[in-house]
Amino acid sequence: MTQNSKTLSRRRFIARGATAAAGAGVLAAPATIASASQPITWRMQTHWPTGTWYYSDVFEDLANRVREASNGELILETHGPGSIVGTTDKLIAAGRGTLDAALTFPAYWVGQIPVAGHLNGNLATFGSLQEMEYFFYETEALSIIREAYAERGVYQVGPIAGGGVTLFGKRPIQTLEDFRGYRIRTTGTAARVLERLGAAPVTVAGGELYQALQTGVVDAAHWGSVSGGMSMSFQEVTSYIMQPDLVYPTNLEFFVNMNRWNQLGEDHKRVLHDAVRVTTNIYTAKILYEDATGMASFVDDHGGEVVMMEDSVLDEMRTASMAVVDEISAQDARYSGRVGELLHEFMRMTGKA
Repeated sequence: MTQNSKTLSRRRFIARGATAAAGAGVLAAPATIASASQPITWRMQTHWPTGTWYYSDVFEDLANRVREASNGELILETHGPGSIVGTTDKLIAAGRGTLDAALTFPAYWVGQIPVAGHLNGNLATFGSLQEMEYFFYETEALSIIREAYAERGVYQVGPIAGGGVTLFGKRPIQTLEDFRGYRIRTTGTAARVLERLGAAPVTVAGGELYQALQTGVVDAAHWGSVSGGMSMSFQEVTSYIMQPDLVYPTNLEFFVNMNRWNQLGEDHKRVLHDAVRVTTNIYTAKILYEDATGMASFVDDHGGEVVMMEDSVLDEMRTASMAVVDEISAQDARYSGRVGELLHEFMRMTGKA
């Protein structure tokens, strides 16, 4: 790759997220409310590894933000993966009250709650933070998703944008043909979309990803955006970053036990709703910075290359993504079907269909 093409890729990358970063200061912190004599204390768990920058700068920051905004009335104790329940058990545990709250990844529950895949974000649909928030908050999409989670005894507070879905690989992907037989570690509905493009999806636990890439069990993987992948040391075992991201942004989620939620006053509920919206903007800005510097390091320090996928690849990905949406809608008409209709309308309104 020439220096000009590397520079162009980084410029495109930075330009893509500039608007999202500007939004970081739009939402003010929740209004402080009067203190209580007895604070409410919840145990909140994540799937993020302790020691990563986003564990402290996002997960723990969310807890600090809620404590400060509630004047110490609502305390979210932060717990790392597996410390209370297994990563894939958090939804059931929250429904039963074993766990009070979680900041986690919706793709884990698509087998139990198919519409969670929409919350996560469908490949080649959202192109900006504003589009994502418009879809969930200005249509009925989030309200429908909350109905589905409520059946599990869980209140879905809302999505937390987590940057894009960046594909790291050992071989470049520029054309549709390049996907053929490519063993990609992926999850959820993304696996179904990539399989339609000819890839071979592989399921690998996060803690085993590095070794899987190193030993050739998989040829490519995604773990959030550029900075997420580099926090897992993908730069040591891959040679290429594919751009643009497969979707931007993808979402995490914040949910709580329904009984705990119903016991809160409206002021505390507002604090949590606002904290999620603020965290989305703060996290997006931090990721934009970490991704930009990470991409530069991938090229300059590790000898990697940034390759641009052809527009035709994204067109095919979008077609495959909406086909998977329709398949899931047919299987889950009550929730996924309703959100699927909203997504089709969103795609038409944003000129993607």
